[in-house]
Amino acid sequence: QVQLVESGGGLVQAGGSLRLSCAASGIIFSINYMGWYRQTPGKQRELVALITTGGSSYYVDSAKGRFTISRDNTKNTVYLQMNSLKPEDTAVYYCKAERSGGMAYWGKGTLVTVSS
Repeated sequence: QVQLVESGGGLVQAGGSLRLSCAASGIIFSINYMGWYRQTPGKQRELVALITTGGSSYYVDSAKGRFTISRDNTKNTVYLQMNSLKPEDTAVYYCKAERSGGMAYWGKGTLVTVSS
């Protein structure tokens, strides 16, 4: 089992910044990648960014140039630095970890609210 705990969400004005953290615990040695997803009411959860165990990262177009995903392997933690936030970034942000073989684990989410 893998447990994921997100933190760092909150209320911020448009143009501001937040850093989300996702701390992983449990059987984490076989995790292939970790990622951040977000979801708003009535919409499907969507990928924001992911990072592999090798450190390669991927961003959706709306996050490129504004968000940075990183990881601290010594702390088993993945971060999402979000700059130049927009009201449309408002969502619940979830951390996901995927193992070899496709088994996925999710955190409970952290709410990000960007006011205009």
